[in-house]
Amino acid sequence: MADVFSLQRPALITFVTAGDPSPEQSTLILDALVEGGADIVELGMPFSDPMADGPAIQASSLRALAARTTLITTLAQAAAFRARHPATPLVLMGYLNPILAHSPARFAADAAAAGVDGVIVVDLPPEEAPDLAPHLAAHGLHLIRLATPTTDAARLPAVLAGASGFLYYVSVAGITGAGSATADTIETAIARLKAATDLPIAVGFGIRTPEQAAAVARSGADAVVVGSAIVDTIAAAHEARLNDIATPVREQVAALAAAVHNARV
Repeated sequence: MADVFSLQRPALITFVTAGDPSPEQSTLILDALVEGGADIVELGMPFSDPMADGPAIQASSLRALAARTTLITTLAQAAAFRARHPATPLVLMGYLNPILAHSPARFAADAAAAGVDGVIVVDLPPEEAPDLAPHLAAHGLHLIRLATPTTDAARLPAVLAGASGFLYYVSVAGITGAGSATADTIETAIARLKAATDLPIAVGFGIRTPEQAAAVARSGADAVVVGSAIVDTIAAAHEARLNDIATPVREQVAALAAAVHNARV
């Protein structure tokens, strides 16, 4: 992950849900993300109650669960991805419940064995991090924390304590895919966060188009995260019964990557 952020340009981080819409298609979609130019891949761990996610990602979880995707098959997909793409950082993103059911110690060991680089647990507050963080650290996995527009100066030190990899700034207060922040607002937030940490800052939520992604990259973000827009492309292709879902995803990611990578040129 450090190699990505040592590049002299912003990075593109893409999110998709493991097993969506099927294990076979999901594998091809993950390859398409890398082929399109994604610098880091976030692989969502399907969960039946993804409270921070909007309708698009909620639906992707339901499709994945219907296709019999579990945490165990997600870890297997991560391992297969790592074998095919040894140089692309891979982050698992999801909720605490499946991790607790698996057991934090076993999860950390299995994620490390699968070649995962880091973990984002949306509903894990810093106060409860000791349930998982020591296990991740023991296996060299990053615990990536989230900051939001409501993370004030009093709260920020707790969020940053033990954080590694990068800091994920949720640019809007609300669920994924709902609204977007202005470039000026994001620039102000990034400046405040960079004054408090040396971690790279990735900005996500509400970023859907190459133009929006480029604007965020120009605002000082080290990385731009796009998820719901890609998941929408997957859903539309699936609903249209297209046999080839990977191609529209690859084209979409290529446009996003070009916008982000060239934003400061």
